[in-house]
Amino acid sequence: MPSNVFSDVNRRHDFVLLFDVTDGNPNGDPDAGNLPRVDPETMQGLVTDVAIKRKVRDWVDVARGDEGRFKIYVQSGGPALNAIHRRAYEAEGLKSTGTRQSRDDVDKARGWMCQNFYDIRVFGAVMTTGVNCGQVRGPMQLTFARSIDAIVPLDLSIIRVAVTKEEDATIVIAEDTGMGTSGKQTEMGRKALVPYGLYLAHGFFNPHFAAQTGADDEDLSLFWAALQQMWDLDRSSARGLMACVGLYVFSHESKLGNAPAHQLFQGIRVSRRDGVEAPRRFDDYSVEVGDALPPGVTLTRLVG
Repeated sequence: MPSNVFSDVNRRHDFVLLFDVTDGNPNGDPDAGNLPRVDPETMQGLVTDVAIKRKVRDWVDVARGDEGRFKIYVQSGGPALNAIHRRAYEAEGLKSTGTRQSRDDVDKARGWMCQNFYDIRVFGAVMTTGVNCGQVRGPMQLTFARSIDAIVPLDLSIIRVAVTKEEDATIVIAEDTGMGTSGKQTEMGRKALVPYGLYLAHGFFNPHFAAQTGADDEDLSLFWAALQQMWDLDRSSARGLMACVGLYVFSHESKLGNAPAHQLFQGIRVSRRDGVEAPRRFDDYSVEVGDALPPGVTLTRLVG
């Protein structure tokens, strides 16, 4: 048994993640000109689970990606997925082309993929694209993150003091006056941001699926570390200032769980402090964590 119950893959875990953004765009919506995602009815900000997993993948790739079993399957700039699938068949001494893959061959290829790729063991993957390596349902699942209060998405104009095209910078001589007129001196652009937003997401770890993918205690510990540290790796001018400000893990003695997740989540209450009309920092909120826990459930405050 691991020294930390929250890293025990033989237990069920439910967790609450709190992160904030200051003067940045945490997750742009391509259908809205890359403005921050919002719920149009409440104007609460949204960050997709895919965006959060992307940060986890990138951090693990930098931290441990050079090690055999911690490679990342879904990454930009990497080899095509079918090329990776063929590697699995070759490693197992199987044929990936010419005939339809048998169920046994697919199972062997899927096992190799789980063994070698961290994000498949933890998040799962659909690997039926051409070269079939089956499907994996990962033990770690996350919800969308939603801001505690409504956000104000801003679309600001910015100016670049350099032009793109040579002809735009050319000086033109007028025939009637002989005077020269310079081309464009600047170009306009747009930048979207949220002045401030505090976001909350929920997550769930299922030990039954962990046994199927081969996820172990080290994988789970690495995931908790990623949630705390990945924000510093993902710095960019578009992101603004983002940070993990709360991470609360409920660990169950039973693999099936000792209490429903939604009841545990109700014990963590985030509210705006009295007198604060426009939150601009984490201190403008209060986080209350209930002390009463159901029998068999342990709460670990990794952050907060």
